Amino acid sequence: MPSATTAPLEFGLYTLGDHMPNPDTNVQIPPKERLNQIIQLGQLAEEAGFDAFQVGESHQQYFVSQSHFSILAALSALTKRIKIGSAVTTLSVLDPVRVYEDATTIDLLSDGRMELVAGRASRLGGFRLYGIDQSDYAPIFEEKLALLDQLLHTDGPVTWNGTYRPALNKQTLYPKGERRLPLYRGVGNALDSALKAGEAGLGLYQAHLAGSTNVYAHRIQSYRDAGVAAGHPLEELPVQTGGLVLVRKDCDDAFKTAYRYIDHGFVLANGEHFNKRAFAQGKSVKSVVNVGDPALVIDKLLYQYEAFHQQRVSFEIDFGGMPWSEILKTFDLLAERVVPEVKRQLPK
Repeated sequence: MPSATTAPLEFGLYTLGDHMPNPDTNVQIPPKERLNQIIQLGQLAEEAGFDAFQVGESHQQYFVSQSHFSILAALSALTKRIKIGSAVTTLSVLDPVRVYEDATTIDLLSDGRMELVAGRASRLGGFRLYGIDQSDYAPIFEEKLALLDQLLHTDGPVTWNGTYRPALNKQTLYPKGERRLPLYRGVGNALDSALKAGEAGLGLYQAHLAGSTNVYAHRIQSYRDAGVAAGHPLEELPVQTGGLVLVRKDCDDAFKTAYRYIDHGFVLANGEHFNKRAFAQGKSVKSVVNVGDPALVIDKLLYQYEAFHQQRVSFEIDFGGMPWSEILKTFDLLAERVVPEVKRQLPK
């Protein structure tokens, strides 16, 4: 399938802001140190030539990204070029008006570099914290996403009425931005969610953990088909993909190291182990598990681009209580070997 744009493929980093003890030492660094790591990683990403840096949001133990807009605001003051954004903003537990205000403010502070990825949340800690009935998981997100989309597309007074938030009656929002912020819908394994993103004309942020590239390719194609059928031009349906990445000089070492941290993180954040068999299948070039030596990861990324024709691929390289020294091993190999070679081999 032809790409939706002739622009070069962008490369980004993202973090969920997890704050977990090291599985080897059981030592948890202070919250301030973990926050500083995230800021430093964003600065390093800009210095190395990455196109984007994104911060996720979570409202429970073992995370430090509860106020991800604050982190992005701090980063906006310390960078000049790199695009910054959320991945994801858990919109179901937030007020879309406040999301608009925060994101627009950061966009102004960063000279137009802010992006939004809105998601339903893969963990339920925020629902309990904010007193939101998790049985309304789906409809509350759909309503809030529709409102946020309207707010980002309306220059004048806004009139809106819904079920989960007080009505807006000819109210004008401030501050006024200088452009329309990009808005993506974060999608995991739900096809219906991808279809709704296309129908609404939103960008798609396809997250992946394990499985066949072809499964995700089908979902991305379905998103584009739904968008075009709804009357949206293909070039206005951008796709980002993102997932865990760990690169080591030795492939077996990469898989052993990655699984240790991923499984540790899943147990703490989700209360269950990560499927070891599914992870082991990631040594196939057709898997979305972007773990391995540089050659394997390069082949995987090129294979995924041929299948997805996405506009950006983003890497999560800090997870499961991984120490800074381990994070930098992947960062250096990505920046020095993997990304340059993928760029060289991409179709011109």
